[in-house]
Amino acid sequence: KPPRPEILRGSLLFIVAATYYVRFLKKRAFTKMLGHKMLGLVKKGFAHAVFAMAGWSFKGELPKASKTVFIAAPHTSNWDFVLLVLCAWHFDLRLQWLGKHTIFKKPFGGFMRALGGVPVDRRSSHNLVDQLKAEFARSENFHLAIPPAGTRGYRDYWKSGFYHVAVGAEVPLVFGFLDYSRREGGIGGVIDLTGDVKADMDEIRKFYGS
Repeated sequence: KPPRPEILRGSLLFIVAATYYVRFLKKRAFTKMLGHKMLGLVKKGFAHAVFAMAGWSFKGELPKASKTVFIAAPHTSNWDFVLLVLCAWHFDLRLQWLGKHTIFKKPFGGFMRALGGVPVDRRSSHNLVDQLKAEFARSENFHLAIPPAGTRGYRDYWKSGFYHVAVGAEVPLVFGFLDYSRREGGIGGVIDLTGDVKADMDEIRKFYGS
């Protein structure tokens, strides 16, 4: 059962406010370090309060790798994004997500990037995997969440874009999850991919099918 709509709406407003505050801090170097540390504690406390009110709990541990691809499952509702952000705040993790390049234009581009958005241009001569490999290569810390179905909505199969991105960037794949029946969210495990698609996907399905 998902949290009540009013809790989710309030959480979304807080996420927007916190994102604007981060952009505000970037313009004031003397408060940047203290401000980000305090904001991190506030965000983590807020995430715990929301989950407690909703009767949910966090599960798992943050992987040690500085670069990963997160499977963001399920992805059947717009509210999944709110819960995903709260899970990231619990783990003190800056989680990135993909968005069409057009939504990163002014006046909202800076806000989208501050929220963790990564613009991708499907018109580019380079395919998406190549674009993301370059993004991983130029970043010291980069954790990218990719919904397995590729788009919001129920699917009885999974597109494997997340797999090819992780293999191409040579980074671990993290099992992110939201379990509405058990009211749990978090990290279910980490796998170092072998490149054997069938064997790796069998391991992934083993977790998400349980």
